[in-house]
Amino acid sequence: MTASAQAQITPDTQSWAAWRGPLGTGEAPTADPPTVWSETENIKWKTQIPGRGHSTPIVWKDLIFLTAAEPFGEKQEPKYSGRPGAHDNLAVAQKHRFLVLAINREDGSIRWKKQVHEELPLEGAHYTASLTSASPVTDGQYLYVHLGSYGLYCLDFDGQLVWKKTLGKMHTKHGHGEGASPLLHQGILVVNWDHEEASYIAAFDAKSGKEIWRRPRSEVTSWSSPIVAEHAGQTQIIVAGTHRVRAYDLSDGKTIWECGGLSNNVVATPVAADGIVIVGSSYEKRAMFAIQLAGAEGDITDSDNVLWFTRERTPYVPSPLLYQGSVYYLRHYQNILSRRDALTGEERSGPFRLQGLRDIYASPVAAADRIYITDREGVTIVFQHVDDEAADPPRLLAANRIADTVNASLALVGNQIFLRGEKFLYCIEEKNSSED
Repeated sequence: MTASAQAQITPDTQSWAAWRGPLGTGEAPTADPPTVWSETENIKWKTQIPGRGHSTPIVWKDLIFLTAAEPFGEKQEPKYSGRPGAHDNLAVAQKHRFLVLAINREDGSIRWKKQVHEELPLEGAHYTASLTSASPVTDGQYLYVHLGSYGLYCLDFDGQLVWKKTLGKMHTKHGHGEGASPLLHQGILVVNWDHEEASYIAAFDAKSGKEIWRRPRSEVTSWSSPIVAEHAGQTQIIVAGTHRVRAYDLSDGKTIWECGGLSNNVVATPVAADGIVIVGSSYEKRAMFAIQLAGAEGDITDSDNVLWFTRERTPYVPSPLLYQGSVYYLRHYQNILSRRDALTGEERSGPFRLQGLRDIYASPVAAADRIYITDREGVTIVFQHVDDEAADPPRLLAANRIADTVNASLALVGNQIFLRGEKFLYCIEEKNSSED
């Protein structure tokens, strides 16, 4: 599995255009970011962000894009749906402005702030969540923002609205909130809409917003984002769900294959490279497995297309990282790290307890033979990736702390790290370093 070795240096690989990076795996193949930082070291700039959001910074050339929801006005009674289990952990009984921000990469100043919607939220969210947890995506010309119950938007890089769509209201399990990020591929925008009512997946023309196809999904609430995999000349859109992992043909939305085995409350997004897809979940049961795309058709549950399967220490909130033939993942959202050969599932060393980390919601990322894992208390550990999987334990390079709570995944671009906390966006760059 050599996706990083095959990556060419293009505007796509030199940016962070979607929440899992240029390869959709958590890897930045052309980046060489800092290893060490703190509130007083290697901080190029630090900008306070209005409102609240957990979306990952999206970076294209000189701009960084974020979404946020900002409460305003008097508190009101929240508009509960009346479903059992709905609750308002986030205390959102106020109207919210839903914002899209563009930030100058050079100095951290806010270039523009666009309010795309305002509403009293339909339901709350888990107390650790936000109303804008889905990350935007860009093709370098337009920015696409999926706010779930609060709309789907296309904006240009000057902050002007190009088109918008209302997709309905999402009713999530226990009122825990929304979070699946959109996928953009070959001019088509794909949205996963798994909730407690009629779930579906839909594709839209990115230029016009016109719906191309929509397929119902026999699924309950999930927070997993769709990914893309090219195989045998066919573009597959793969989405993990409680009942099935499914692959859809990008051109018409027809189901290519499906595979059961995951748990309820699927959060982690799959990773894929070289004809292999790896999925995982951890709620009332643990499951993680690899699927071979060659020959996958129809229901492949328990077939030879499932290359390996494990119930050990599988991921819940953070998505796995696929890097240089290894899949890294965290137990549930805790500080227990596992590493397996992506093709065989072999685990020749570990697991490893990551001292200094606690609850982890951000997904691990990698660049320049280094792995970065950030917890909710603002601590990021950096350790060395080595090709020899028998290395035990991984060599720790640094443990870094900022004074903010972190739920969003890091974005690695060039020689910089963009780290979003609850209050601030940080640009981390080594002192005296500059972008080429």
